[in-house]
Amino acid sequence: MAADASGRGVRPADGTRPVAGDPVRIEDAADPRVDDFVALTDVALRRRREPADGLFIAEGERVIVRALRAGYRPRSVLVSPARLAAVPADLPPDVPVYVAGPDVLAAITGFEVHRGALASMCRRPPRTPAEVLATARRILVCEDIVSHTNLGAIFRSAAGLGMDAVLLSPRCADPLYRRSVRVSMGEVFAVPYARLDPWPAALADLRAAGFDLLALTPAADADDLAAYAARRSGTPSPAGAGDTPEDGPARVALLLGTEGPGLSTSAQATASARVRIPMAHGVDSLNVAATAAIACYLLGRR
Repeated sequence: MAADASGRGVRPADGTRPVAGDPVRIEDAADPRVDDFVALTDVALRRRREPADGLFIAEGERVIVRALRAGYRPRSVLVSPARLAAVPADLPPDVPVYVAGPDVLAAITGFEVHRGALASMCRRPPRTPAEVLATARRILVCEDIVSHTNLGAIFRSAAGLGMDAVLLSPRCADPLYRRSVRVSMGEVFAVPYARLDPWPAALADLRAAGFDLLALTPAADADDLAAYAARRSGTPSPAGAGDTPEDGPARVALLLGTEGPGLSTSAQATASARVRIPMAHGVDSLNVAATAAIACYLLGRR
């Protein structure tokens, strides 16, 4: 590493991967220039602060690159000297890159940074449900899924298994929270999403748009999801919903509930059908993220 007295001019020792601009050395965790990255493990604080300040944190080179390619504008990057090469080469030249040693990084963020770089990114204005539904045929609808880990996994399945969008009840976790983004491997940037409010009354808008609402439940009297998907494959939407036989299958929205209580009775009451994934060996149900992956596979290929 080479740096002048100001901390500028920091570069990888072998010079193999130059980064945008001149990285700036941070010696004090209280330096206001890295305020975006303070206390990343304080969930309550970050939930309040990030949406209000219009930012989110992308962690790791792959996730940062996906955010950039999805059109999100970076505010700044924070990285350890040993991982300076993890700063994406196509970072805009006006974006500051801050370099801090492991102790300072841990003091700033609240954890040991192992994934190379952290980037503070600008949020976009939220989409409306109407914008999300305009071109979607297969969507997931999540009710009160407050686990960022589960939500990130659901977005990854939605992206990889053919779903067009995700709708969230007002109480759902933030898809752009650092853990959600990391677990999704940046796929939250690839799947359009919006929040449905009021809940569950706004589910009526999906029915009006021609969507069949399928409520996932472990109840024994619910229909087998695989059998349901096979029966409905190739079936056009009801008259007036905007589909013709040539357009392909009907529009479908799959409703997922939170861990434990599952989908609420009021949400189930809006559904066209109640469906389940049959279990063996007396197991009641799967984790909601695993359930979403199976359901996306069954519906996304139809």
